[in-house]
Amino acid sequence: MKQVLVPEDRDGQRLDNFLLGQLKGAPRSIIYKIVRSGQVRINGKRCKPDTRLSGGDEVRIPPVRLDQVGDVKTPPKGMLDRLAASIVYEDKALFALNKPSGIAVHGGSGLSYGVIEALRALRPDETMELVHRLDRDTSGVLIIAKKRAALLELQALLREGDDEEAPNKKYLTLLVGKMPQGTMTVEMPLQKSVMQGGERMVRVDPNGKPSVSHFRLIERRAGHSFCEVRIETGRTHQIRVHAAHLGHPVAGDEKYGDREANKKLAEQAGLKRLFLHAASMEFALEGGAKPYLINAPLADDLKAVLDRLA
Repeated sequence: MKQVLVPEDRDGQRLDNFLLGQLKGAPRSIIYKIVRSGQVRINGKRCKPDTRLSGGDEVRIPPVRLDQVGDVKTPPKGMLDRLAASIVYEDKALFALNKPSGIAVHGGSGLSYGVIEALRALRPDETMELVHRLDRDTSGVLIIAKKRAALLELQALLREGDDEEAPNKKYLTLLVGKMPQGTMTVEMPLQKSVMQGGERMVRVDPNGKPSVSHFRLIERRAGHSFCEVRIETGRTHQIRVHAAHLGHPVAGDEKYGDREANKKLAEQAGLKRLFLHAASMEFALEGGAKPYLINAPLADDLKAVLDRLA
């Protein structure tokens, strides 16, 4: 059993994320287990995984065995090498990945590990936290904070929504069918629900959260529309649901898309996954004094699909 004093720069951090940093290599399942069983205490009191810490709090952490069979699965070397090669930018405060499609950002729901767990295994001596999320099947820019100050400032900017200081996030996507020229704005509230079995579904609903997406046609390819999308809000599955609402679902989308169109695109153009890519993210840290523009090139498999549709 050890007592850990929470540093001032960890003020406001969730307990589960703090413990992940303290218990290197521990899966979230073990973190939740020791918290919910009362083995973890904050200032002598029971707590929950989402409890927010304050600088100066004393956290009691029990000994955790990570060598038990089935407790920890090390990410395969191929995955670690792939993620290391996908880093497109790094400095002292953060780094950015061009996240490959098919890899979840974190473990859970039957997954032993995701991007963040793999990165912690790749760099066990470094502190790193997810700034935001991308759907498992979406590729592109994913920001990881290396310093607590950068994490808090970026998360505050992301909460600003359509404020002029909020990060400017742009995506590239192929939509089914012919979109009109110019830009189409979808301003439709989105409601998230969790189905039996844990699957997340999102729908347009007047009682949902405000959501805004701007779709700009870049060019048409074989009856489909290659578009840039700028989002003012970052709701779960936002682009996919808004695109489907327009009647032009994202190509390759198995959840909200057009099954017949997806089948034809797989046969004719070799599209084997969701055609949605987080292409760039622009923001400024240190009160606006340090600007960033992070770009992630379109993946080769998606470039090949566009070439086949030319």
